[in-house]
Amino acid sequence: MMQSARKILVIEDDTKTRNMYLDSLAIEGFETIAAENGLIGIQEAQAHLPDLILCDIFMPLVDGYEVLDTLREDPVTAIIPFIFLTGSDTKTDFRKGMDGGADDYLTKPFIVEELLHAIAHQLQKRIALLDYYATEFQSAFKLEQTAIANPKFCFPCIPQLKKVFDFIEANYHQGISLSDVAKALGYSPAYLTNQVGKLTGETVNRWIVKRRMTAACLLLQTKNQTIEEIATSLGYQNPCHFSRQFRQHYGFPPQVWRKVHQAVDV
Repeated sequence: MMQSARKILVIEDDTKTRNMYLDSLAIEGFETIAAENGLIGIQEAQAHLPDLILCDIFMPLVDGYEVLDTLREDPVTAIIPFIFLTGSDTKTDFRKGMDGGADDYLTKPFIVEELLHAIAHQLQKRIALLDYYATEFQSAFKLEQTAIANPKFCFPCIPQLKKVFDFIEANYHQGISLSDVAKALGYSPAYLTNQVGKLTGETVNRWIVKRRMTAACLLLQTKNQTIEEIATSLGYQNPCHFSRQFRQHYGFPPQVWRKVHQAVDV
């Protein structure tokens, strides 16, 4: 199967410079996305999840440092390789960029070969990271496959809690919480929390999250949906909240799970 072209987002306020980058990348076979300022750059990164971002530092509205900070704080965009392209060669600016989480820092002017080398290096590092995940978590994925194939395996076989788990199974995608489960079954939240905790060592809300995460894996594996679409279908109002819970549950963001799982399947 032919691999799709790598997507690179170019955030640069100077039109001539931006177009030069875009043309050079297109010639090399990259799919390009353009942003004329930092604010649009953030929006494009969140919407398209590029494989790599090239970003100027000194721009109006939102500068490159703010772009980097914003994207690193969002679990969905935090792992995207990020290269600063700037006319500043001061150690202070370099240190600030690298300390903020940039992966590389190129000082203008530079030749196209330098840029392409930096891009290739970062993309190769990302592939190595995905390979690492594939190796380290392959056994975990096999266990997940059992749950994905039969989602009811998410829940322990405890007769006293069958109604609780049946209600969660029927309604997990509707954004339910402990209070909803307790109300539906005629218990107080405190009593239900105590009973479920004693018998499983987990909270009701934790079981809801576990069921949602199993459903999320199935959707990531079998559907060509965006992270936002999957989050919405599972009852999340905020895709960032979904991504945070997914990362807490599995150790890395949903888009990485999808790519690593595809690598494991190959």
